[in-house]
Amino acid sequence: MKYNNKKIRREEEKRKMSTKVEHALELHNRGCNCAQAVACSFCKEFDIDEDEMFRIAEGFGLGMGCMEMCGALSGMAMIIGLDNSKGSTEEGSKTKGTTYKKIREQVERFVGKNGSCICRELKGVDTGKVLCSCSQCIEDAVKLTEKYLAER
Repeated sequence: MKYNNKKIRREEEKRKMSTKVEHALELHNRGCNCAQAVACSFCKEFDIDEDEMFRIAEGFGLGMGCMEMCGALSGMAMIIGLDNSKGSTEEGSKTKGTTYKKIREQVERFVGKNGSCICRELKGVDTGKVLCSCSQCIEDAVKLTEKYLAER
């Protein structure tokens, strides 16, 4: 009976998973880094070519290559910036402050759930205790981004 309950719970969780989460996890399984997986899952909303976003986000995986800020959160920050920024290279951006605030709020939510926003800490490199898998970081970042976009 326990097996059936676990199986049912897993299937319920899978059904609850958004198509964006599914797409992001599929991208990650195909070799995209965490930043690419999150950012590319929102390309359609912003009319951005997924391959172009893939190239833009490449340097942000693995905590920008040095296990610092979680790549999934960097991907989330790219999308929040795309959504919030009203600036241009000619005039600068008067929305930087609000963009930073919105990103900080989402990062704080992520940290509240997962205990850190630093890749090395999330992966337990120094402690041996993994706080959050890459797949879970991606899922959480996509869900936070979806919620942010829905509430704006």
